[in-house]
Amino acid sequence: MKDLVMHGPRELALRAWIVVWLVLVWTMLWGNFSVANTITGLLVALVITVLMPMPRLPVEGRLHVVSMIRLTFTVAWYMVLSSLQVAWLAIRPGPPPLSAVLRAQISVKSDLVMALLLNTLTIIPGSVVLEIDQERRLAYVHVLDVGSPKAVASFYAQLRQLERLFIAAFERESDWHPENDIVDGSAAREGL
Repeated sequence: MKDLVMHGPRELALRAWIVVWLVLVWTMLWGNFSVANTITGLLVALVITVLMPMPRLPVEGRLHVVSMIRLTFTVAWYMVLSSLQVAWLAIRPGPPPLSAVLRAQISVKSDLVMALLLNTLTIIPGSVVLEIDQERRLAYVHVLDVGSPKAVASFYAQLRQLERLFIAAFERESDWHPENDIVDGSAAREGL
């Protein structure tokens, strides 16, 4: 029940946004925006958010708007470029491209930012994150075209650029002050 207690205007705004989003999804699923669908969606959203609240995530740092805009445009560019590359691989004559699972060391500190980074990597065509080793900060990624050392180096360069942009947008060193000095949770597990 203590999750129902608001911890300030920021959390209230976040919960209100979640309710609005759930109402919007509900009405879109029904296919028309009527008063009855909106009220029903509001009731469903309130039941979901009150009876099944999401756990509080430790969020450190600040969002840097200029870096976030740069990140957004870079991801959009990679999505367009990768879509064209995958389309070319699909229609070009010759054998299918060589694909492989590559291991990548992830250097972001926060689990939340790591999840955002790896989800972003997955939505870019040509790569899918298969497994995440949270403790060792490793990701195993299926990459569509690894037919040359240049293609492999290109994937790693893309990942490193995305990492730098995510760190600039969410985890600048000057803003990073984790609670209880627990960065990856290993200190908490050792105390068990």
